[in-house]
Amino acid sequence: MVIGCCSIRFYLHENRSLKEKRRIVRAIKDRLKNNFNVSVAEVGDQDNWQSLHMGISAVGSDRPYMDGLMTKVVDAIDRMNLAEIIDCKTETMNLGSGNF
Repeated sequence: MVIGCCSIRFYLHENRSLKEKRRIVRAIKDRLKNNFNVSVAEVGDQDNWQSLHMGISAVGSDRPYMDGLMTKVVDAIDRMNLAEIIDCKTETMNLGSGNF
């Protein structure tokens, strides 16, 4: 089993409230879930309306595919132009190879 994880921090330049931030979070989550088979969550900075920290994960059986998927997800978020990406970390790991 191969797990791909991505931690992305954003700066929200034009944001003026938590309500506007929630709109951006919802837009990113909806687009990623519709276009990729990934799980998305806001994992930090919930009370700060100008910063956003999101976690994205996916599970598969092929490491090169998972590396490519995480790259495509980050590129898709960047093309949305909803927020500036200020930090991005991705990791792909193997979890066990035997029977459970």
